[in-house]
Amino acid sequence: MTPVVSIENLKDHVGEEVTLQGWLYRKTGKGKLQFLQVRDGTGICQAVVFKGNVSPEDFAAGKSLTQESSLRVTGLVKEESRAPGVPGGYELDVRELEAVQLAEPYPISPKEHGVEFLMANRHLWLRSSRQWAAMRVRAVIIQAIREWLDGHGYLNVDTPIITPAAAEGTTTLFEIDYHGEPAYLAQTGQLYNEANIFAFGKVYCFGPTFRAEKSKTRRHLQEFWMVEPEIAFCDLDQLMDIEEQFISHIVQRCLRECAAELQVLERDTTHLERVTPSFPRIHYDEAVAMINEAAAKGELVPGYDEPVPPMEWGDDFGSPHETYLAAQFDKPVFVHHYPTQVKAFYMESEPGRPEVCRSVDLLAPEGYGEITGGSERMSDPDKLLAAIHAHDLPEEAYGWYLDLRRYGSTVHSGFGLGVERTVAWICGLDHVRETIAFPRTLTTMRP
Repeated sequence: MTPVVSIENLKDHVGEEVTLQGWLYRKTGKGKLQFLQVRDGTGICQAVVFKGNVSPEDFAAGKSLTQESSLRVTGLVKEESRAPGVPGGYELDVRELEAVQLAEPYPISPKEHGVEFLMANRHLWLRSSRQWAAMRVRAVIIQAIREWLDGHGYLNVDTPIITPAAAEGTTTLFEIDYHGEPAYLAQTGQLYNEANIFAFGKVYCFGPTFRAEKSKTRRHLQEFWMVEPEIAFCDLDQLMDIEEQFISHIVQRCLRECAAELQVLERDTTHLERVTPSFPRIHYDEAVAMINEAAAKGELVPGYDEPVPPMEWGDDFGSPHETYLAAQFDKPVFVHHYPTQVKAFYMESEPGRPEVCRSVDLLAPEGYGEITGGSERMSDPDKLLAAIHAHDLPEEAYGWYLDLRRYGSTVHSGFGLGVERTVAWICGLDHVRETIAFPRTLTTMRP
């Protein structure tokens, strides 16, 4: 019986007769020859149908195939360096062909389509080679995340998606009705993770998070996936050491395992190849000085074709600021000790400088912005209570969180990594809407 194999495994079957099951991606040819590009989810392979090698019925079935028709083809695997496809280098010399279902006229053609049309047809757009490649890179990123954390003693502990209170900011919450009581979709699992570290030492949660941000930028989604490691007995410097090891592992695994996908995406991997420890680290004060010096000189923001905008100390960075800063280094760069006023209430302040906190963001090269954000967490119950009051948060909602500082408190830190921004960076994508199968943006909730 002829074995059914996947396209990615054709290299193991050269000279053998195999069956492929998939869909017609593209078709060319005339006369006695048909060239079918068949995809099966693992790659694209050229299947060559010669009239003299198949039955008249099978040859006619091949001619009748429309784009995205499902089919089975059986034939001899040949090594052919010029063969198109991903992974390339192999083609099928067809002996039998079965059209399983002839697709109706396909709405997505090789011509240019607008973003709105493609988003409305996202369920079909996913079949294109670029979207296929991005989703496969995403899967490897997620595998690498879990591999590194599981291999370094972190325990995966799931945290709630429905929460009674804010963790980041009260203006970006999706409110829901919880049996007559207001509740919110989680912005982060961090606060619960802080409880988990006092039971397990090193933990992470991994799942969807939600931000009701009125933002249409290429970096923002309303629903996105985030991994959040949290570590007991860990200060800010130790946290940065952990992050650079973690990020480097993810990038290097993608370079090893996703070469074909990155080639489809036409990704220049030069910057990615440099992502190895250690990463440069600069203080927020230094970053502001660099930005304002560049602004005074009229320097341009790479990729923006506009001058670097000046900024006041105490402001958060905009995208042009992050892009300019990252362009000054050949690796991702840590910016640490942000002003307390632009960060979350739970971040530890710097001794002797209460106006700054022990926080850190990791900025990716090439204009991709913040990839991770983290900090030391406040470990003193009185300071945390004062911060809760200063942010006008309801003390009763955080009673359990304050308890964590009353029973065996210690220095502890953690960070969050957004999967979609990481996918955009590694794949070289212009917009995060292409980094998840069904994105939720400010204007898109369907399909």
